Amino acid sequence: MDKPFLPENFLLSTPTSEKLYFEVAQALPIFDYHCHIPPADIAGNRRFENLTQIWLAEGRYGDHYKWRAMRTNGVPERFITGDASDYDKFLAFARTVPFTVRNPLYHWTHLELRRYFGITELLNEESAPRIWAQANEQLQDLTVHRILEKFRVSVICTTDDPTDDLASHQAIRSRGLPTRIYPAFRPDKVFAIDQGDAFRAWVERLEKVSGHRASELAGLLDALRARHDFFGSLGAKLSDHGIPFTYSEPCDEVEAATIYSRARTGIMPSETEAMKFRSFMLRFFAELDAGAGWTKQLHLGALRNTNRRRLAEFGPDTGYDSIGDWPQAEPLARFLDQLETAGKLPKMIFYNLNPADNYVLATMIGNFQDGSTPGKLQFGSGWWFLDQKEGMEWQMNALSSVGLLSRFVGMLTDSRSFMSYPRHEYFRRLLCNLIGADVERGEIPNDQELLASLVRGICFDNAKAYFGLECGTV
Repeated sequence: MDKPFLPENFLLSTPTSEKLYFEVAQALPIFDYHCHIPPADIAGNRRFENLTQIWLAEGRYGDHYKWRAMRTNGVPERFITGDASDYDKFLAFARTVPFTVRNPLYHWTHLELRRYFGITELLNEESAPRIWAQANEQLQDLTVHRILEKFRVSVICTTDDPTDDLASHQAIRSRGLPTRIYPAFRPDKVFAIDQGDAFRAWVERLEKVSGHRASELAGLLDALRARHDFFGSLGAKLSDHGIPFTYSEPCDEVEAATIYSRARTGIMPSETEAMKFRSFMLRFFAELDAGAGWTKQLHLGALRNTNRRRLAEFGPDTGYDSIGDWPQAEPLARFLDQLETAGKLPKMIFYNLNPADNYVLATMIGNFQDGSTPGKLQFGSGWWFLDQKEGMEWQMNALSSVGLLSRFVGMLTDSRSFMSYPRHEYFRRLLCNLIGADVERGEIPNDQELLASLVRGICFDNAKAYFGLECGTV
């Protein structure tokens, strides 16, 4: 008998899996502790005019997954990031969707149509006009705040540069939303000391917003401390870095100050000098987080901006990145050992992009657990190219084999789109299926209290306890 597409028990292969999902995981709120959605859209309770604006978008908040698929399918750039009409861009994506079979986009696309709009029709060129009309009609009432309410989003942590004024976050706090929205501190532009004018321009913005002169390293550090404190005053308890590998070369403050002063005067640092400066700054940020009781996140392994022509044309974060293959073990061990020796190791989450390094990270976190906090160091959920069925299962299996899955803080969207909340459903179904299949094979006891506690913890309760953020009343 043929099985329908996306049935009620989608991804759930056993009765125990279904019981865990439908009776435990499904109704839990969402704790989205890392994403890239624009806080201005939350503050303004944005109403999207059409499906393209909420689903494909442009610029910094575009959907790179869809863009990459469309380019691969031969769609001209005009219909992706160019000047084509919103409808023509949507139609170009609709024509691409049938070619994404077995890509996670095919699942995500149809889950989103179902969960947001109740549309069960498959998206293709023929159905596109009907789906466009149905979705656009519903979008007139589906504002950002209603989306957060619909999906019971309890917490959102956005990703914000130290130079951001956080005006949108201040406006959000005055709205009294049931969802709690927090900024997260991402100071990665300080690592670009070898980028000349762009680096100096960023430092000037930092000086302006912080009120601290940063002509010397001491002033730069004071400015960053001030912004870290300001983020904390708005409830922030997380920082984040997206770096290829962990910067951990020996470099003291005197040497870092010399490198910085030369860069400020226009003398380009060598790659060795730049790496030393980045290493000093990464330790500085980790010590800031440890002192404030924050959690530091490291997103490791992305090879970014590989297409120089397209980088010049469209800028960064437009779909020209891939998995990198840098050695991760030794620099990460050195970094953690430096912090542990100094007694300044914060709570940390490591997200791995190269599946070859899954066991490296999963075992590394066990070397520096100190008994102070359950799961103090975390092997984070499958990230970017790995936040799909196979990649998420790999991550959970590696963590289960050499660590404690039961202390895992679970899924995050890492998304730029308000259409991404079904990713949590996708993850929860996969989690329940892994556990349920083990039960059916007799590898885990069929103890409903134990199983329910495990699922609730990974889907929500662990993150609530770990981050120490006040949750919303969803």
